[in-house]
Amino acid sequence: MLFRSVFNLFGDCPNGGNNALDTTYITMKKVKKILISQPRPLSDRNPYADMTSEYGVECDFYQLIKVEGISAREFREQHVYLEEYTAVIVNSRLGIDHYFRMAEETRFSVPETMHYYCISEAVGNYLQKYIHYRKRKVFVAENNRFEDLLPAMHRRPQEKYLMVMSDVHNEETLNMFAENNIVVKPAIMYRTVANEWPKDKTFDYDMIVLFTPSGVAALKKNFPAWEQGDTVLAGFGANTVAALEEAGFRVDIKAPSEKYPSITTAIKDFLEKQQG
Repeated sequence: MLFRSVFNLFGDCPNGGNNALDTTYITMKKVKKILISQPRPLSDRNPYADMTSEYGVECDFYQLIKVEGISAREFREQHVYLEEYTAVIVNSRLGIDHYFRMAEETRFSVPETMHYYCISEAVGNYLQKYIHYRKRKVFVAENNRFEDLLPAMHRRPQEKYLMVMSDVHNEETLNMFAENNIVVKPAIMYRTVANEWPKDKTFDYDMIVLFTPSGVAALKKNFPAWEQGDTVLAGFGANTVAALEEAGFRVDIKAPSEKYPSITTAIKDFLEKQQG
């Protein structure tokens, strides 16, 4: 028998419940090698390093996706004109890089009066790479939610907002702004594409951890004939889990949840139960 139900490990729980690991199956094959489809953490002190020392597993880091900027010609086809906007909304450092790249490529000189609305303090601080940081022109969401920026936005009804986006995005944030009478123009400045798997790199993992629907698509593109078998798949985020299931895969570990706020806590519990 290749798999056993999670209920056998955590007790009978018809709906999984808050006391059960968010998985459908626990593999009988011991997990020893894990692919983390993200860059290696900069610090040696991180949850994955803890996982390696605690459970004797090997964590291999490789991004299944990469980001590339769209050309100025492609940008112009969106009929977006940077000079028409007085404020820029960004949700990542990547967005900042591509905004200033596009400004340079379209020969737009970003004025000192430009305002920036940022998803986090870290993103706001990153602006110092391009501008003289002043609090009166940089607004930061206190709890990493764009909703936190609404009071500042409502105090400036004259602003014209441009939001830097990837080709892969959801409409939730734009809808939230619209529901609060904030007019925001989306501007796609970069795209997510599959990162080709190195020909000299073996694909032999007991567990694969995915973080985005784009990562799922890249997995399928790189390995179109790959069959999951007893490989454990972990998905972070509802959209990622949905993409995995739509692709016909079995999702063994799901996060976040009430019990598992991060993917690493869910994986650690999985390994704990499996090795125990």
